[in-house]
Amino acid sequence: MLIAGFPAGAWGTNCYLVAPAAGEECVIIDPGHEAAPGVEEALAKHRLKPVAVVLTHGHLDHVASVVPVCGAHDVPAWIHPEDRYMMSDPEKALGRSIGMPLLGELTIGEPDDVRELTDGARLELAGLELTVAHAPGHTRGSVTFRLPESADIPSVFFSGDLLFAGSIGRTDLPGGSMDDMLASLARVCLPLDDSTVVLSGHGPQTTIGRERATNAYLRQVADGRGASDAPRRGI
Repeated sequence: MLIAGFPAGAWGTNCYLVAPAAGEECVIIDPGHEAAPGVEEALAKHRLKPVAVVLTHGHLDHVASVVPVCGAHDVPAWIHPEDRYMMSDPEKALGRSIGMPLLGELTIGEPDDVRELTDGARLELAGLELTVAHAPGHTRGSVTFRLPESADIPSVFFSGDLLFAGSIGRTDLPGGSMDDMLASLARVCLPLDDSTVVLSGHGPQTTIGRERATNAYLRQVADGRGASDAPRRGI
């Protein structure tokens, strides 16, 4: 298994390229702001051929390079239907203007081929099987992707902005909900094995076991406490 990741753009959003091995087809996860050069560098370094872009949610910092990346390689983008509008209307998704200078650097809109994700779907792409879990809270259409355990690696969980090392995604933007976030943490994260590697939308990798032991939000839902008991904010 090959997973190449790098932080991109103004928000340091993690973009991942996932393939069975170097020299094979790959899936690109969350090509965000200014991610296209890094994607091309990783494709060339590992001799990869992309077959799809998959998106954990629709916020600008995760989708800003979808149009150029999909266009350059003639591949589809997958996104949950509740977040699809964000690709064409990022300011609405943020609840405010993001500023004309930044907008001037972006290609706003949808790629030619957009496909919609559903909860529990199993995407068979590039010789991989990605299991989709709808995980609202950060946005209404947030999802996670999980790769099954194999002989050489534990299960890998691409959590988007649901779960970070030591924290969770913010819930104060349009479509966000702390109640939904805690429910998603309980339903999607708690059943995972402790050995599961967590690759988040921002920050370093972690494991479910580490977060179960140390993350205040995950400990809260494990104890059955609700949103009124939550720490004041996530990242």
